[in-house]
Amino acid sequence: MGLKKQNVLLFSRTMGQGGAEMVILQLCRILVPYVNKVVVCSSGGVNVNALEKMGVKHYYIPDIEKKSVLRVIQNIRILNQIIVREKITVIHAHHRMAAFYAKLVNLRWHLYLINTVHNVFDNRKFLTKFSYKGTAVIACGQNVKRNLVHFFDLNFKQVTVIHNAVAPFNNRIIALPQLVKLRADGYILVGNVGRLSEQKGMSYFIEALPQVKRVISKVKFVIIGDGEEHDRLIAQANRLNVGDDVLFLGYQANIRSIEKQLDFIVLSSLWEGLPLTPIEAFSVKKTVIGTNIGGTNEVICNGHDGLLVPPEDSNALAEKIIYLSQNPRIRNELEQNAKQTFEANYNIKVFQDSIIRYYQRVLVSVDKVNKL
Repeated sequence: MGLKKQNVLLFSRTMGQGGAEMVILQLCRILVPYVNKVVVCSSGGVNVNALEKMGVKHYYIPDIEKKSVLRVIQNIRILNQIIVREKITVIHAHHRMAAFYAKLVNLRWHLYLINTVHNVFDNRKFLTKFSYKGTAVIACGQNVKRNLVHFFDLNFKQVTVIHNAVAPFNNRIIALPQLVKLRADGYILVGNVGRLSEQKGMSYFIEALPQVKRVISKVKFVIIGDGEEHDRLIAQANRLNVGDDVLFLGYQANIRSIEKQLDFIVLSSLWEGLPLTPIEAFSVKKTVIGTNIGGTNEVICNGHDGLLVPPEDSNALAEKIIYLSQNPRIRNELEQNAKQTFEANYNIKVFQDSIIRYYQRVLVSVDKVNKL
């Protein structure tokens, strides 16, 4: 069957502000011109509005992480209704539980199943193997593929790496008055973008600030994102007497516009699949200090387009923040290389070509994939 005959359901846990949700928005833009129809189902979030603006229908499904028998029955019923109403031929899942539900309903429908894996895991081994077995699997990076093959025992040939990517920045900068004033007053602005959760290691970022301020008095940390650790992080900043030096901007729709107004970016994560933050930063010609973990070190080449530090090490992080703040020439060299890295590896055109080729290959070779 050709792409023009396909009705694709993109299935996610939420349409919130995370990297997986950004990829789903990109897939909508990419697939709409090539397939017959694209619809999305999730438990909702801030990016449902973005789907509506694209003309992509969104179906609400209760949180798939909750695993009561009644919830499973309810969600299977909703999925079956979507499949019938929209005449779905392809389910492209973006969460392990989404893959699990797709596998269950496919016992009845025999659709094409594609799963994009956005992170690394070391739990729910049986569920994960069941959910992905016999499906076409996209890993967002080599680190994710290694995790799927070595920990979850997926067939090496079953998993294809397609790196995350973003569109080039449109140069539309929406100035934030507080950032404009700080820049005019000579402050160094250091950003950190991500959900305020344990995974993103924001507490180590804040912990580095007192050490940085002992050397550089005119510095502000700018945190973009929201999440369950919001109040705890504010309390930490106040406890360290740097509450006035950390700007919590919350969720922002124009992340790259804000990144463009910062001096450089920190990614303090404890684990990642293949993070979008350094890719987004590279696209606006900003360099990144990232933790030396799988996924992040797949994007950042230490000393070439960014810097890497050990995870959970606020002292090492502080040293690199001071180093970049005091060496604008080095920072400029890293920024030039970061932009080149983006254009060569993470431009949306590269991602688009890979996705379309992948869909075409899956549709003509699904029988081979199912035998893996």
